[in-house]
Amino acid sequence: MSNSFVKEDLTAYEEILEEFTDNLVMSKLVKKYTINDTRAERANNTVNRPMPYVAQSYSGTDATANFNGATQLSVPATIGYQRHCAFLMTSLEYRDALQEKRLGEAVGQKLASDINLAVTNVICNQASLVVKRTAGATGYDDVALADSIMNEQGINSIGRKLALNSRDYNSMAGNLASRQTMTGKPADAYERSSVGMVAGFDTYKLDYSALLLASTASGVTINGANQYYVPSAMSTAITGETSPKDNRFQNIVLSVTSGIVKAGDCFTIAGVNAVHHITKQDTRQLKTHRIIAQVSGTTGGSGTYTISPPLISGQGGSSAELAYQNVSATPANGAVVTFLNTATTQVNPFWVENSIELIPGRHIPPTDAGAAIHQGQTEQGGIQLTMQKQYDVRTMNTLIRWDVFFGVVNLQPEMNGIILFNQV
Repeated sequence: MSNSFVKEDLTAYEEILEEFTDNLVMSKLVKKYTINDTRAERANNTVNRPMPYVAQSYSGTDATANFNGATQLSVPATIGYQRHCAFLMTSLEYRDALQEKRLGEAVGQKLASDINLAVTNVICNQASLVVKRTAGATGYDDVALADSIMNEQGINSIGRKLALNSRDYNSMAGNLASRQTMTGKPADAYERSSVGMVAGFDTYKLDYSALLLASTASGVTINGANQYYVPSAMSTAITGETSPKDNRFQNIVLSVTSGIVKAGDCFTIAGVNAVHHITKQDTRQLKTHRIIAQVSGTTGGSGTYTISPPLISGQGGSSAELAYQNVSATPANGAVVTFLNTATTQVNPFWVENSIELIPGRHIPPTDAGAAIHQGQTEQGGIQLTMQKQYDVRTMNTLIRWDVFFGVVNLQPEMNGIILFNQV
């Protein structure tokens, strides 16, 4: 026979779920997508999510040669984060009626923090748009550069978000508070350390942000010509099987003279500019990239690296390349690679809301195996919070655990970026 929850337990659960929901700051700022339970289990908790289409246009009235198949790119999204809190309460501790509630509140705070952290880290580690600032955060000019890099590359202006670590956010608020010619905003900045909307971005303050270490690599160049990327919907294995292809990344070969190239490093390539994703017009600004991982070679030295985004120059001339072109040229052999993260700093992510997805998962534990089980979901996003409780008569101890299960996916790294301050 299973245990059951008393009314006080259920009341405490509802209060903790409400607080848990309130603490989900970052998860409220991204898109949500739900996978059917059966489908998730049969697909090993992975589903392919579509990337935005990019269309081509042609001049003239004769369209005979222009009927090409559209290439739909997709991204594998996995429900891969399983976080739980567990604690034990003795029969003596239950004499304090508030003990379990206080522990539950701490659990709700911690699990919400885990979700916020996962969302933040995915953006900070995979975002490919990079704004480098040589001084500290000052205000509008910093955010305006993020606005510019998105506008130049044709990124949607709807749903733009910017999250700043506490010190950089407060620096911006301080700059705003000192202004005398604006109504309302300086007072809010002074009284509440509030920045609000700046240059088209809704701004938020983080109590945590990822730390990006300074790059130590020097004398880095492209090793080999014709390292361009051809996007395709499917890839074919050596056995002939086809499967959806992840087009967010590309492997390139680098020569490294000294220092270490590491995951997270931000860089540009000489002669490779960003283009507007729709018009394909050269922005005359170098395209920014991130190192995702090293594939082969001496650790941190010369070898093959996975980068994001891929170098889609259109050199091959295929319809997919021309539709998804994102750079002005294929890098030349020996082209100089310049790293942007020249000083260790906290990362400030910015993104378009629908470029990041939070995918709720569900646990379905048996209800007749002896444990009392209670589950609920947040109103926004459907994140499930599971509470389980079981008494052990042998020890007079009660085992209590709380669980969340979710995934986070960066659908399009070219629609999100990072601002780095104090870069020498």
